[in-house]
Amino acid sequence: MNPIDKLTEYFKEFPGIGERQAKRFVYFLLHKNPVYVKELGDKILDLKNTIHQCPSCFLFFQSMQDQLCDNCSNPKTDKTSLLIVEKDADYENIKRSKNYNGKYFILGGLVPIVSKDTPNYVRTNELLRNIELQYKESGLKEVIIALSLNPQGEHTDMYLRELLIPLQEKYKLNIVSLGRGLSTGTELEYSDSETIKNALRNRA
Repeated sequence: MNPIDKLTEYFKEFPGIGERQAKRFVYFLLHKNPVYVKELGDKILDLKNTIHQCPSCFLFFQSMQDQLCDNCSNPKTDKTSLLIVEKDADYENIKRSKNYNGKYFILGGLVPIVSKDTPNYVRTNELLRNIELQYKESGLKEVIIALSLNPQGEHTDMYLRELLIPLQEKYKLNIVSLGRGLSTGTELEYSDSETIKNALRNRA
């Protein structure tokens, strides 16, 4: 396989990128000067060396290894509430809306509808440990499942509710999902502040 095809295969692994777009990226780089390409490579290496995940919520942020993110370490964060989102972009959108002041948990993906096994990147075991710890340390009262209203998001919502039943009964937790502020098929990542506000207000 020649270098063009090899790099195309790498770009095809990006979300939403197909063969044609991936090859366009390769030819774009071929037309750029070597300094640009070198700086791009250096920035990618910097990303892996300076960005780590919060050990509590699994958010990616610039930090030292095992350092808590600003939200988890902030004493003003409401630690009696935990909001579960699929990915970092969902966290950023909700945080930007300023409609929620509790803790977050980045699930890392959605549970496949056709498979009984959750993929490795869906952090269900970590979620259970997080809830246990947060209840014991901060008196957690509410868990909000905040996933996109599409078939896979709704399937994951039901899966999590069933998974959390033992902890819900053990600690008398209130388990809720985002309400009708979100329209069916809506991606949480692209929802505006007013939509998020209504969805949080109508959670049930």
